[in-house]
Amino acid sequence: MASKKIFLSEDEIPRQWYNILADIKMNPPLGPDGNPIGPDSLAPVFPMNLIEQEVSTERWITIPDEVLDVLTVWRPSPLVRARGLEKALGTPAHIYYKNESVSPPGSHKPNTAVAQAYYNKEFGIKKITTETGAGQWGSALAYACAQFGLECKVFMVRVSFDQKPYRKTMMAAWGGICIPSPSDQTKAGREALAKDPDTPGSLGIAISEAIESAVTDETGQTRYSLGSVLNHVMLHQTIIGLEAKKQLEKVGEYPDIIIGCAGGGSNFAGLSFPFVYDKINGRQIDIYPVEPMGCPTMTKAPFVYDHGDTARYTPLLPMHSLGHAFVPPPFHAGGLRYHGMAPTVSQLICEGVIEPRSVSQLKTFEAGITFARSEGIIPAPESNHAIAAVIEEANKAREEGREKVILFNLSGHGLLDLNGYERFFAGELSDIALSDDEIKAAETVFAEFPKPQVLKHG
Repeated sequence: MASKKIFLSEDEIPRQWYNILADIKMNPPLGPDGNPIGPDSLAPVFPMNLIEQEVSTERWITIPDEVLDVLTVWRPSPLVRARGLEKALGTPAHIYYKNESVSPPGSHKPNTAVAQAYYNKEFGIKKITTETGAGQWGSALAYACAQFGLECKVFMVRVSFDQKPYRKTMMAAWGGICIPSPSDQTKAGREALAKDPDTPGSLGIAISEAIESAVTDETGQTRYSLGSVLNHVMLHQTIIGLEAKKQLEKVGEYPDIIIGCAGGGSNFAGLSFPFVYDKINGRQIDIYPVEPMGCPTMTKAPFVYDHGDTARYTPLLPMHSLGHAFVPPPFHAGGLRYHGMAPTVSQLICEGVIEPRSVSQLKTFEAGITFARSEGIIPAPESNHAIAAVIEEANKAREEGREKVILFNLSGHGLLDLNGYERFFAGELSDIALSDDEIKAAETVFAEFPKPQVLKHG
């Protein structure tokens, strides 16, 4: 039997990130007055070197050697032929997954955390604040800050803080401070608690707290860091897809189908955007971002201008959104509970380049268990959404008798998410889906904002 793993040497690691803004048209972010904002408006929040990346339309951006030095601790990550899963499903499909669980924090998140910590350090920043949902991003940023000698403060959505206590311990091991959000440390947090003392929290609230904590620091040496949504995050993650392309070339394969889970969009974009470039240039590929039914941002929410946070500190972003005041139900895929979606991912949905799907909570855990029993790795609940869609496509290939090539991103392992698996085995989990009335009620908050144009590339 041929090898299951396809490796690259350190010499083969990509030396540039792919920037999709070179190939698609985007609505600009807007300020409070409804006019497009310039880079200076973001300066209190991000270092200027990252702002320059955010607005760049250069197709290829060089990865600094200092960033590569840290990334090569675990990169290039292996591409794995999921022969065990193929056998379990009885499918003729060739299933490959990019194993991003091999990083020190156990997910794809440090691909951008390391880059952001480096650029902040270069700009003279001493401390970074951020939010985290399930804790993967907070863990990754704490790790990255430790590599460059920066302080790290993380506001973690309260329901995940309670469900995943060892994430706080992981952050502490790398010197990070983790605070349940909403907290009493910020105006945004206090207002959220006053409105609902028992709120499970949301990424929108946690983002508000992290931004407020950064911009109110009187030393001027603190900045905010975001683990998804914005374009500089998406481009840092494209190292995943660029590696995958090289690895598939080694075995003479090219994907017919690409799948990734999507909450804010970073791991999906990281795998898919280098292939989106091919699709824009004529290649036939089906590309599916997959989200939970309990937070159907891509599949049911409109494409609008909305704030990225609850307190409306961020600019208005053109994206699919359930509304910045949306507080999602407390299901276990904590990293996929964001009210919005990356503007670049949203734009590709509008153009029909990618096709979003949603999956129920029970189906995702069933898929994760099938994967664990056939491949050995216990996946993160977020990754289970991608696996559920992979199983669906592999079964379809079996029914059609077609030998399709399916590529997906295993965005992280689930070893710190075993509480969710335990509750699943105990029969304590149920499917969660939002009604149309709940979605319409959540969307009322952006009725006053301008409407984005539906743009097309080319």
